[in-house]
Amino acid sequence: MARVATAVATLAAAVLLAACGAEDEPPAPATAADGGNEEPLLSGTQTLLDGGPRSLERFRGDVVMVVNTASECGFTPQFDGLERLYRERRDQGFVILGFPADDVAGQEPRTDRQIAEFCEANFGVSFPMFAKSNLVSEPINPLFERLNAAAGPPSWNFNKYLLDRDGKVVEHYDSSTAPDDPELNRRLDQLLAS
Repeated sequence: MARVATAVATLAAAVLLAACGAEDEPPAPATAADGGNEEPLLSGTQTLLDGGPRSLERFRGDVVMVVNTASECGFTPQFDGLERLYRERRDQGFVILGFPADDVAGQEPRTDRQIAEFCEANFGVSFPMFAKSNLVSEPINPLFERLNAAAGPPSWNFNKYLLDRDGKVVEHYDSSTAPDDPELNRRLDQLLAS
């Protein structure tokens, strides 16, 4: 509970900074001196499927959907809808970040290279896909450690965490919510308009 309260306080400070004209600067992480040691959700560097580094800070200011993925899941065809959603709205400041994992349901046996080939060949995925990592078991990917604390861990593959432009989780959709779900799209459009 204290971790969630600290995360809320950190995000509130970021909103206040933006309102004061400091929106070009990413919000600073909370420190022990200001009541916490939590990092913003979008902090640190992650490795992409191709092995290159990608700073998560670069996505601050965008509306972000974080999705845990797996290539052998019954929901894997959602890659089609996710790619369509991304292409339709990326010019409005929307990005999808895909995080393959095998520890959610044991449905991602492929290597990073094989995952990249699978996603490109079968679905034409062009949104950022990150290296396979653990999302619910140790060692937990640092982003998912923060997401799990803020909104709960993924219940299955293809959970969708929707973050506003301040990097705050505003919705957590389970796997059964398809990318073309009307409520998800209404909420996404509201966030893009703000």
